[in-house]
Amino acid sequence: MSKPDPDNDLLPGLRDGDETALARLMDRHLKTVTAIGYYMLGDASLAEDVAQSTFLKLWQTAPKWKPGKATILTWMRRVATNDCLDRLRKKGPIYSDYVPDAADNQQTALEELEKVDTIKAVKSALAGLPATQRAAITLSYYQQVSQKDGAEILGQSIKAYESLLSRARINLKAALSPLVERESI
Repeated sequence: MSKPDPDNDLLPGLRDGDETALARLMDRHLKTVTAIGYYMLGDASLAEDVAQSTFLKLWQTAPKWKPGKATILTWMRRVATNDCLDRLRKKGPIYSDYVPDAADNQQTALEELEKVDTIKAVKSALAGLPATQRAAITLSYYQQVSQKDGAEILGQSIKAYESLLSRARINLKAALSPLVERESI
């Protein structure tokens, strides 16, 4: 039995072309969909493009939507992830010099520099992963998606998804081992 979709209340409006229903859905899920694009592509403007195309596809698909197969959010995550994978295949690696500002202003300058170096190292290690491994890490750790939902989003069996996630963790650990060794000195 499928789980209830918390966005079913908006489905009639979406089917009827009600822009208010789309706006409410965007209020609920724009950050989530944009975050998938950001973590996978490493570029805020490309992430916004992914979110825009995802919501446009939902808007076009809504009149034919059949509830019960997947939740609207799971479907949007899958569309966004596939869009990112397509962009990564077409353009190769995307690097960004953007590092978000620290949320805690009470850190010392040295702590701040170490944090920035760590963020850069993790971002670089994540960018070095194969696209499907990057997608699995993004869904599991940045989106907190269950393994079942992650497997569904990537169109894989749960065992294949777990294996993909395991390989991604091993590759991340290997890529980040110089950072860990440096910090232990």
